[in-house]
Amino acid sequence: MQFYSFEIVIEKEPEDEGYFAYSPTLPGCFSNGKTIEETKKNIREAVIQHIESKRLHSQRISQHEKLVHVEELTVGIA
Repeated sequence: MQFYSFEIVIEKEPEDEGYFAYSPTLPGCFSNGKTIEETKKNIREAVIQHIESKRLHSQRISQHEKLVHVEELTVGIA
């Protein structure tokens, strides 16, 4: 068994009560859920399917391309 590590981003959906998740390292790989835990479970399944598809088609699997820093910035403008 081979193990892979990927960063994922989970964002609160602005118009409903759910969450959206994606991996910046795996373009096109995303999922969602009603709770953070459900979203984490769903993105794990999406990542597995994404990797299996890439392996099936002999495509390169990028990993360890970590984000440097993610932070929310609030500014006041007079």
